[in-house]
Amino acid sequence: MATGDSREDRLDALLEETRVFAPPAAFAAAANVRDPEVYERAAADPAAFWAEQAAGLRWMRPYTDVLAGAVPHVRWFAGGRLNVADNCVDRHCEGPRRNKAALLWVAESGETRTITYQQLQREVARCANVLRSLGVRRGDRVGIYMGMVPEAVVAMLACARIGAPHTVVFGGFSAEALRERLVDAQCKVLITQDGAYRRGNVVALLQNAASAVRGAPPVERVLVLRRIGAPALAAELPAGMQVDWQQAMADASTDCPCEPMDSEDVLYILYTSGTTGKPKGIVHTTAGYLLGVATTHRWIFDLKEDDVYWCTADIGWVTGHSYVLYGPLCNGATTVLYEGTPDYPGRDRHWRIVEELGVNVYYTAPTTIRTFMRWGPQEPAHADLSSLRLLGSVGEPINPEAWMWYHEHIGGGRCPIVDTWWQTETGMIMITPLPGIVPTKPGSATRPFPAVGAEVLDERGLPVGPGAGGNLVLTQPWPAMARTIFGDDERFVRQYWSRYSGKYLTGDGARVDADGYFWLLGRVDDVMNVSGHRLSTYEIESALVDHASVAEAAVIGRFDAVKGQAIAAFVTLKETGSGGVGGAGTDGLKADLKQHVGRKIGPIARPDDIFFTAELPKTRSGKIMRRLLRDIAEGRALGDTTTLADPAVVQSLKEQYEEAGEGAD
Repeated sequence: MATGDSREDRLDALLEETRVFAPPAAFAAAANVRDPEVYERAAADPAAFWAEQAAGLRWMRPYTDVLAGAVPHVRWFAGGRLNVADNCVDRHCEGPRRNKAALLWVAESGETRTITYQQLQREVARCANVLRSLGVRRGDRVGIYMGMVPEAVVAMLACARIGAPHTVVFGGFSAEALRERLVDAQCKVLITQDGAYRRGNVVALLQNAASAVRGAPPVERVLVLRRIGAPALAAELPAGMQVDWQQAMADASTDCPCEPMDSEDVLYILYTSGTTGKPKGIVHTTAGYLLGVATTHRWIFDLKEDDVYWCTADIGWVTGHSYVLYGPLCNGATTVLYEGTPDYPGRDRHWRIVEELGVNVYYTAPTTIRTFMRWGPQEPAHADLSSLRLLGSVGEPINPEAWMWYHEHIGGGRCPIVDTWWQTETGMIMITPLPGIVPTKPGSATRPFPAVGAEVLDERGLPVGPGAGGNLVLTQPWPAMARTIFGDDERFVRQYWSRYSGKYLTGDGARVDADGYFWLLGRVDDVMNVSGHRLSTYEIESALVDHASVAEAAVIGRFDAVKGQAIAAFVTLKETGSGGVGGAGTDGLKADLKQHVGRKIGPIARPDDIFFTAELPKTRSGKIMRRLLRDIAEGRALGDTTTLADPAVVQSLKEQYEEAGEGAD
């Protein structure tokens, strides 16, 4: 990150104007964690802290050592045995939770299903027996390519029950992307569905799956859930390869004991991509991962026994793994699954669900929040949101204006917000407030979770001072940490553990203020070098969104022969008539936005180019594809667009950019 007087001055100005929100008194008095000294106790003896939490799991054989080995190849709870499905389902069926709702499912059509822990246990056992009948044994990998349906949860837990690591592939991925992951993980069986609903249309998952397995030799059988039931969705598969989910489940026994798994046995492989290169199969193991997500879920979201909890992430991403499924169910929570999108059939869909189900804890992404901002506050105003008592943010740094909008229009000014930083590789939340004891600042993820070590280092490996930026690193092992990249441990060590000896390089930039609060600045590769000044795309995006007319912005650096990089901004305006200022994307507004950024950050940060667009190119999970924006700005051929929610958006932007005579020669 940049250093120097100009940057320090603007950071100081930002911090001086930042509001601080103390935990509401009534919330703090009833919070699960009320003692601030927990941080000091955990720091003094992290192993003892995690051992204390591990007592809440059900072990089949006690562990001998809390932590063994040296980073990066550590072993948590060495010698212990347990089963994740047993901890997430079976043990709850031995007491009053057996009749408690585990899953509240809302289909895009409005259909709802309530699945109790007892019902879930039976379905998981049946599915586990189905997998065994298909030849799946302990250690075999199983691919899962499904939408947000309860059967996806059943499939994941069934794999855990018999010790077969799963690799879930997001249902929005193409056949080619699915094939690549199935081959890399050497999946023996693929579980999918005939189709999924999206905004009233049907996504042909089975047809994609059939195309994928034709080039994936390890896949022997395909288990297919009939979700749509349309004959047109049939796919060409070799004779005997396709197995009907409903029929197989109807014939399966509910008697299936849980496999005792070693603490370090693989639970799942989840693929994550950088901007280029082969996807990385991140490996998470059993005991440490489960403990990490269960503890953070219970403490950070202040989980109560009667809470209705909703994490809006898709099951195909790590947030869906950790905070839709494994963390909540290990804690015996009632968790919401929603099949559709926030704008179908209306833009108030999420708020109607909150009202109808009485949701208490709501956890979503800043991109989604900024979309809600663009639609205007009248949409949540249509619903009764009084059941909400805690809000969460995940996926990327949240800009202060979005934080405040979330606080005011969704939380009614009364709900604490837990801004969470973590990664696929960390498995669990690492930096976040504990809502009963940590005051919050809009835009800051605040403090590392107890027993988590984090600091910001410069290029030489030295800690930076307050307000200065650098590389965010994690300084000590944590239970849910990734163990390796599947099939490529050398890459794992090189990418994450070689830069700073004994410390994990996150790849994110951050700064720490005078109060010890962490401010995440996004990926280090999302930092621009403009005339020798290193500028964060996140800071400039936040400044643009601070303007009254702007709903959302994405900033990238393009090649410039003089400056090294020039700043290009792609801006979506608020809609008029929806509670926002709105306005046309005029040359006058461009000039005003450039001046606004100059006032907020400094003249060096003023965008060279501003392009107005009705939509930004996003994946189906809502992440902005800045890589494609860089392709546009550099005049390169567009990279892979198969994961976009609407590929036409990026083509339209490309044409607009070329008409303006921009881009590299």
